[in-house]
Amino acid sequence: MEIAPSLTRFKLNDQFKLLEFPDKYVVTPVDSSPHEGGFSVNRRDGNIKRLDEDASSENPTKVSTIYGVGGTIRLLAGTYLLVITSREKAGSFLGFPIFRVTGMKFLPCNEALRFATAQEKKDEAYFRTLLQALEATPGLYFSYETDITLNLQRRCKLAEGWNRKPIWKQADPRFVWNWRLLEELIERKLDGFILPLLQGSYQVAELKLKDSPAVISLISRRCTRRLGTRMWRRGANLEGDTANFVETEQIVEINGFKFSVLQVRGSIPLLWEQIVDLSYKPQLKINKHDDTPKVVQRHFHDLCQRYGEVIAVDLTDQHGAEGELSKAYATEMEKLQTVRYVSFDFHQVCGTTNFDNLGVLYEQIGDAFEKQGYFLVDADENILEEQKGVIRSNCIDCLDRTNVTQSYMAQKILNLQLQRIGVFDSTDCVSLFEDDYTKFRTIWAEQGDEISLQYAGTYALKGDLVRYGKQTMAGAIKDGISAMSRYYLNNFQDGVRQDALDLISGRYTVGTNSPSQLQPIGAQPSFLPVASALLIGGVTVTSFSIHQAGRNTQQYLATALWAGVTAGVVAMIKANGRHLCSRPRLCHLI
Repeated sequence: MEIAPSLTRFKLNDQFKLLEFPDKYVVTPVDSSPHEGGFSVNRRDGNIKRLDEDASSENPTKVSTIYGVGGTIRLLAGTYLLVITSREKAGSFLGFPIFRVTGMKFLPCNEALRFATAQEKKDEAYFRTLLQALEATPGLYFSYETDITLNLQRRCKLAEGWNRKPIWKQADPRFVWNWRLLEELIERKLDGFILPLLQGSYQVAELKLKDSPAVISLISRRCTRRLGTRMWRRGANLEGDTANFVETEQIVEINGFKFSVLQVRGSIPLLWEQIVDLSYKPQLKINKHDDTPKVVQRHFHDLCQRYGEVIAVDLTDQHGAEGELSKAYATEMEKLQTVRYVSFDFHQVCGTTNFDNLGVLYEQIGDAFEKQGYFLVDADENILEEQKGVIRSNCIDCLDRTNVTQSYMAQKILNLQLQRIGVFDSTDCVSLFEDDYTKFRTIWAEQGDEISLQYAGTYALKGDLVRYGKQTMAGAIKDGISAMSRYYLNNFQDGVRQDALDLISGRYTVGTNSPSQLQPIGAQPSFLPVASALLIGGVTVTSFSIHQAGRNTQQYLATALWAGVTAGVVAMIKANGRHLCSRPRLCHLI
């Protein structure tokens, strides 16, 4: 099966002209295209036409360069066209350039908005706020020359000629971030303009292992079936799709050989939630449901169909609220005979500094992990090995502990791969080569940061364990800042971000000619600044009054009064915590 570039491949144009007319937008390739001449989008109603159906002799009011079309989305008053306004090269995937989106914009085609009702205008304004949030989406990647949603093993097993299809037809819809936005372009058969975007991470490093040049690539693919933010998308839905599900592939190219190994992560596949309420760790709640066993079964059946044998590694604490969730997970897993479940209390065994203690986990699953194997092709594209299973890791967020564990497993398999082709002998390991080992750990740490930014809004915690194998003072400070940032974002920003993701993924569809379906924001959030001011003022005055309390009875009374006010404000905030947080307005949780 051919992997290297070929003249017969379907290739998209890499630059386009965006011509703006008073009544329409026109998109045309900068270079002549073998596929398309261009298309127009009506600025009044969003209707799309090929240029041969919509010729124009007028001069455009503005001409700019764009680097791709991300699709269209219909809201109440019209359509919005997503275009990529800037990009940067992230590296190469099997010889093909990969780009990272650095700027994109939704262009309005909604001149009919002036005929909308007051409520429709109000709702449309909120939807436009969501589009602005989506324009800042991190970690979007694409290629003009090949699909990047399929792992190497799947690519090599596809029928001859698959790469001559339009790129969107090659892609796995699970990992296409803008899949819902492409529907109208697909319907119009504008194959030359349909650009699938992958959300995840792409990292690459060049190594020199015992005088053998090597390239190691790390590509992570975020599933779109249960897109969401850290606190507003937990667990699984009734179909068995889990939050923060990410497939990570490590590819090594050395001496003409290509290795690939896959790992996956995903939230615990039960029906559970953790609704923000201003507390630092909101309460975990397991939702009792008759279909819970079916949810777990559906999830793992899907994994087994795609990856083969599954080892489910649960890294959560075995005590407290996490312990209760882990116990419920273990109970359900006992009913599945086809999946091996391993509970490993990461915090108990590794703490915050003992990265090497993951060897305890490897002693439990190492033989099975090595038996699952990896994918390997030689210089002639002959398949020498196939990966027959996958490790599925989770903690609570499937970010920090999960990333540390996955990087450890990736290091172990890398050593085996290099021993397989004779680059390493049985006593060698990548950790003996300081410069190369640093590069290896760096790409894993940066991948962890990127995945964390997409789900939690901050860099990953425990990044030092991946980069250096231990916690540093600078890393501890960085983790503290990230933890506080997560608290703020989860409580006061993520409701809007969750709505934006529900809109882009098609979980919420904007309805026309119907009453507003948006849940009201309510008046409670406006109380928060007042409550915060009273709380800070109460604490300050109480502290000052305590120092003065020995002077007379009035000071004692003043101290008691302000202490009572402060306690009352604290109680009021605690009682109304859920109502004071940023909440999604479009969809229910499950």
